[in-house]
Amino acid sequence: MIKRLLVEIVVPGLHRSVPIVRQCLKLTLTGTGHQGVDEACLVVTELVTNSILHTRSARPGGVVVVELAEISDGLSRIEVMDEGAGTVPRPRESDDDACHGRGLRLVEQVSARWGVYPGPLGGSVVWAEVFTASAVAAESLRAPFRTGEAGS
Repeated sequence: MIKRLLVEIVVPGLHRSVPIVRQCLKLTLTGTGHQGVDEACLVVTELVTNSILHTRSARPGGVVVVELAEISDGLSRIEVMDEGAGTVPRPRESDDDACHGRGLRLVEQVSARWGVYPGPLGGSVVWAEVFTASAVAAESLRAPFRTGEAGS
């Protein structure tokens, strides 16, 4: 796999950082010719929100780092690095009336692949590869969750 880094964003671990990251990702993808970026925006929103809600990145002075890379003309990779939580991010089952707990399930549904590996900030890097061209037949390329696939 050849990755071309498009942007790296470092933001405070605050809720107000989420729309900033989402807008930066959208502008970067559309500015580099990608189409159908809504799913990528959903994925980055969920992953950054999880980093803020569930990790030490939300402490005063904490940060979340987001990298966006182009894998091919129609496939992008999003990596979100946090400062750790003591647990490995995993999808969970939520009650029908629960307000939280569906983020990684959404990521799983709209991504071609996704996973987690240990990050340089002492936490986790949650990554997802998302189709960013509307003409791509995504369903046949979707793969299940894999832990520990750094750089794949």
